[in-house]
Amino acid sequence: MTEREYNECVTSYADNVYRFILKNLRHEEDARDVVQTAFEKMWRNREEVDAEKSKSYLFTVAYHQMIDHIRKVKRIQLQEEFSDSVKVQNKPVHNLKKVLEDALERLNETQRSLVLLKDYEGYSYEEIGKITGLNDSQVKVYLHRARLQLKEYIVKLENVI
Repeated sequence: MTEREYNECVTSYADNVYRFILKNLRHEEDARDVVQTAFEKMWRNREEVDAEKSKSYLFTVAYHQMIDHIRKVKRIQLQEEFSDSVKVQNKPVHNLKKVLEDALERLNETQRSLVLLKDYEGYSYEEIGKITGLNDSQVKVYLHRARLQLKEYIVKLENVI
């Protein structure tokens, strides 16, 4: 991959990768860090990266960086400083976007990533398998189970009203 091809890759895919990572992490600064690290790794390995496969390579690296970040954050769990009685709780007015975000939040990190890669980014099962390291049938099964969980959550009346 040449410097020009790398720059074209940044221009073409930066927003897509950032959106994918942000949907999973739900934290802008962490998503920026993960995406920056993915592009940095791609730059360092640009001689080995085929320009035609740069999108797949980039999403694969970003996905693995995101998983590493999630694992690191889980190890550094901080306790909340306020008790539940001190917090102000208002019942939010649900809208479809909020219901979908809540439903996605309930999925484990693998399922959420699969749903986002397939339904938001439009990747094929084969491409998703290459990105996540799963085979085609695992991708299909995990995606099917994730969609069933999403459907089960979304159709509950209390989540929609």
